[in-house]
Amino acid sequence: MSLIRQLPEHLVNQIAAGEVVERPASVVKELIENSLDAGAQSIVVDVEEGGRKLIRVRDDGSGIAAEQLALAMSRHATSKISSLEDLGAIVSLGFRGEALPSIASVARVSLSSRASGADSAWQVEARDGKVGEAVPCAHPAGTTVEVRDLFYNTPGRRKFLRAERTEHQHIDKWVRRLALARPDVAFSVTQNGRTVLRLAAASDDDGRLRRVHDICGEAFASQLVYLERPAATRDDISLSGWLGLPTFNRSQPDLQFWFVNGRSIADKTLGHAVRHAYRDVMFHGRYPAYVLYLGIDPAVVDANAHPAKLEVRFRDGRGVHGAVSQAIEHALSGTRAGDSGVTPVAAAAVDEAFSRQTSFRQSSMPLGGHRHASGVREALRGYELFSETMAASSTPEREREDVPPLGFAIAQLAGIYILAENANGLVVVDMHAAHERILYEQLKGAFEQRNIVSQPLLVPVPVTVSESEAALAEDADEVFARLGLVVDRSGPTGVIVREVPALLRQSDVAALVRDILSDLQQSGISNRVEDRCHEFLATMACHHSVRANRALSIAEMNALLRSMESTEKSDQCNHGRPTWTTVSLADLDRLFLRGQ
Repeated sequence: MSLIRQLPEHLVNQIAAGEVVERPASVVKELIENSLDAGAQSIVVDVEEGGRKLIRVRDDGSGIAAEQLALAMSRHATSKISSLEDLGAIVSLGFRGEALPSIASVARVSLSSRASGADSAWQVEARDGKVGEAVPCAHPAGTTVEVRDLFYNTPGRRKFLRAERTEHQHIDKWVRRLALARPDVAFSVTQNGRTVLRLAAASDDDGRLRRVHDICGEAFASQLVYLERPAATRDDISLSGWLGLPTFNRSQPDLQFWFVNGRSIADKTLGHAVRHAYRDVMFHGRYPAYVLYLGIDPAVVDANAHPAKLEVRFRDGRGVHGAVSQAIEHALSGTRAGDSGVTPVAAAAVDEAFSRQTSFRQSSMPLGGHRHASGVREALRGYELFSETMAASSTPEREREDVPPLGFAIAQLAGIYILAENANGLVVVDMHAAHERILYEQLKGAFEQRNIVSQPLLVPVPVTVSESEAALAEDADEVFARLGLVVDRSGPTGVIVREVPALLRQSDVAALVRDILSDLQQSGISNRVEDRCHEFLATMACHHSVRANRALSIAEMNALLRSMESTEKSDQCNHGRPTWTTVSLADLDRLFLRGQ
């Protein structure tokens, strides 16, 4: 083995760059975070050749004094912390003072700045890790960092860069994330001299929603629920942001944004809390979309848990999980059918249909001899009687405000759908999906009021686990008791299950216990039993809800509509399918070319 020797400073910086500078997008992220920490209100990013040739970030922040420019390019030099106590309560985005020297060790860097109130600007340049003398330059108040020829002196790193388009996409992703984190800051991005993103600063709620629209797209911005949970005295956790409706779901988690104290992060505890909140309104294998901001005391969150500051660690992960999950579930529970009059998904579907310029032909609609014709005629006769009853009890000119959100039933279509008329037009309800949600919420409410009922097993079930899991089970008596389980340790790598929740007596007990222990090891909390019980209740609701081809009377259909309007999450069934949609009178007029 070779002798131990001190590494040269330049090589130390290049090794550190391996943690901070993964690709050009990493440089953009670090420089923008420095600009935000400097109080910038406008940030301009210029990129050429995917960041290989040039990355320039210009801001109008507080700037850097001439005598501190060279110090800013040295390792472990920062204005953001001064003691170990500061490190335990980080409020800034950057703090270790490694970004600029690490970047300068693998690129040619120029730093120009004019401090607030200064008469002139100054500039320093770094080549091969060596910082030159500060010289005067022309520059407005603020700072500009130019990074040229990234990885020019580390060809092994440069060859791992992807195509220019791919690197541009990574840069764009991070700029958009940081723009979501700070909607009060204006952003502009150019790629090879062409402006690809321009975002005005937002000063009110409409401006912040416009920022979400510009970054996440119109489809998300038109199908969302606003969430706001003020910090409670007991936990000092605030949560705000936008949740995508369950009907707006994705095949991958590409529209999921978490910001903790303004920092963009990816956290398993927070991700699990969101999945748990969406558990009974989302298709399996689909992902919700959201933009959420978590505020928490910096002293109880470790922002230094990842070299690139992409993850955080909470002191009380279980408490954060519970607060986040409950707040999101409460926000989603308010999405009752008919609340918004016209559902966004329906409007989008109608616009898509018209964009395809589909030709509707009446001849393709077999009116006579259809297998459902007799059912339609019977429903229409029932509607005539219903209309006569309504006319007798109503004033000749019925006020539109008296019409409930889902309107009044007029017919049943194909034994599956309820057709109703409200103040906006036609409402179509999937009667099985709607009834399934109503029954499920009723069963779930009764189940939660009685809590979880345990049932002793006639023959206890032995479960083989790892030694660490067995020790965890021994210390988690209270957790298992709250879940309706009695689990005792039976050896170094074994536990024995003596009682289970009554609803899950026919389930795979061993797999359930292993899953719970895995959850406890990973995040300190488990919702397996509750989720399994809810799955059982959802199955019961599905099996006992009204089936297709069952003829409903007008009164029964109206009763179902009124129940939907008063039931939580009635916009979706238990599997995440929409329960209703609507077509406005304006859309019907367009369909039949009225007024044209």
